[in-house]
Amino acid sequence: MKIFVTDHKGAEHELEALEGWRVMEVIRDWGIGIKAECGGACACATCHVYVDADWLDRLVPMTDEEEERLDDAMAVKPTSRLSCQILMSDELDGLRVRLAPGSEPEEMAA
Repeated sequence: MKIFVTDHKGAEHELEALEGWRVMEVIRDWGIGIKAECGGACACATCHVYVDADWLDRLVPMTDEEEERLDDAMAVKPTSRLSCQILMSDELDGLRVRLAPGSEPEEMAA
């Protein structure tokens, strides 16, 4: 299965993804440049992404914990989600996300 990720510079990447993996893990492991400081524990907001509006209804609803954590994120929009809270499944094959401000590693932010 695949996901399409638009990076901080506006380039789109087509990434192979495995079922059950967090979107954050897929982005990180392909080296696209996502901070993801807490490693997927929903303890920070450094894996913040914007989900393409066409895909929002297919995602598992946001938990209260994720919603609270997004309060710490920069430039939150109605399509904001934490990529560590999105698990890949057949239903999400073709998912499109854009990396949000504040999720880039330090070396990219400078």
